[in-house]
Amino acid sequence: SARNIDLPRLVKMKKRKQRRLEPKDTYARTNRTYEDFQKYIELHPDLPIVEMDTVEGTKGGKVLLTFLFRSSKLMLAFILFEKTQKEVLRVFNMLEYELGNELFEKTFPIILTDNGTEFGNPLSLEFNPEGTGRTRIFYCDPRASYQKGMIEKNHEFIRYVLPKGTPFEGLLQTDINLMINHINSLGRASLNWFAPIDVAKFTLDKETLKKLNLQKVPANEIQ
Repeated sequence: SARNIDLPRLVKMKKRKQRRLEPKDTYARTNRTYEDFQKYIELHPDLPIVEMDTVEGTKGGKVLLTFLFRSSKLMLAFILFEKTQKEVLRVFNMLEYELGNELFEKTFPIILTDNGTEFGNPLSLEFNPEGTGRTRIFYCDPRASYQKGMIEKNHEFIRYVLPKGTPFEGLLQTDINLMINHINSLGRASLNWFAPIDVAKFTLDKETLKKLNLQKVPANEIQ
């Protein structure tokens, strides 16, 4: 028989907002859903799959754009000065400039990512400024980051070096490259104790490794 007015705490509480189950810009996901991704890799089983994500430092500061190659667990990371579509596009254009269109497309043929707003303009990522295709972007289901769980797990290695809440403002890309080379040189049980960089030598073009400054760190120097 109690009414809301009889419950002192209840009348002070705001009604909870319903969590959005679908991302705002659903047009970006047209033909790019996780179901579309599964169908695409069934048709193209030999193409390597790359997972993409971001790692935050402090709110509003620099973030890292990360890529992980499923076949080798090799990870890449690039500084974004802000968490925006413009910055993600800058890195894509930079990578294509370094690798060339043909090698970029060969290295990143399929990219699976989440529904973050920074990834909300897939056409700009799939096609370069001249309109030439360079990759295919697909999105995980909303609230289903486990669908790209390999890169989520691999971020733990970054957090060993840069704990959550660490500002990235003083970091240069050379610092990130050094960290990534150490991470990629660490042997993994899932790879029969080979390091991702060792496996990548068989799965990626040698020119890709060279142009992206990926080098193995001796085991006794890994930190």
